[in-house]
Amino acid sequence: MSATENAAAIRSFRVLEILAVAGRPMQLSEIVEQINLPKQTVHRIVKLLEAAWLIVQVSDSKKYECSARIRNFSVKVLMSSGSLAVARHALLSELVERVQLNCNLTAISGHEIIYLDRAQHPAAIKLGLKPGSHVPMHCSASGKLLLSLLPKQRRDRLLHTLPLRARTSQSITQPDQLEAELARTRKRRYGISRHEHVEGMNAIAVPVSLGKNRICAAVAVQAFEEEKSFDQLMELMPQLQHTAQEIAQTFL
Repeated sequence: MSATENAAAIRSFRVLEILAVAGRPMQLSEIVEQINLPKQTVHRIVKLLEAAWLIVQVSDSKKYECSARIRNFSVKVLMSSGSLAVARHALLSELVERVQLNCNLTAISGHEIIYLDRAQHPAAIKLGLKPGSHVPMHCSASGKLLLSLLPKQRRDRLLHTLPLRARTSQSITQPDQLEAELARTRKRRYGISRHEHVEGMNAIAVPVSLGKNRICAAVAVQAFEEEKSFDQLMELMPQLQHTAQEIAQTFL
């Protein structure tokens, strides 16, 4: 690769990085301000990235955001990032030993939640979920939490396109009810699921935060009623928050 090609690749990566960190659709002029390159150069880079389906233009606007291809790629990197993945699993396993329940680390993947990692306690009831498993966003504690903390424009798009299928009799299936639940979740900054994903199972989730308005994942714990009541599960919140803070350091 020539020096010119190398510079072009770095500039393209920088545009992707700007969009990813922003976490919201951006106009070309906003990208130009941050990258400190001529507008014509940035426009050319943006069009190349769009042609490769690495970024997409938001419908009915002149704004751009990272594509599903980039989001899927980032999830795969998080799941297989060598020593960092090992460190996250060790922290998650320590949490499992303390609470004696199954715990997981999750992120948004398209219209669903993906398990980046999962640790199970030998005495806890098994669900057959493992790293790479997907669960619905609208009825899981992690899903509602991460959805509630998205930038408003992206959150609203997902809110009105999610398939709100009932997984149990307690699942939220109406957009207005989900919107109200997301408002409560966003205010308290933790997610809950009470028999919404699996009959008889409760879950709570806390965010893995990299700073103000930068949420990259969630840490969650699950328990069936015969293991712990919902109130007992809520008592574990400080331990989840502590582990989430430790895991956040592996993303920095």
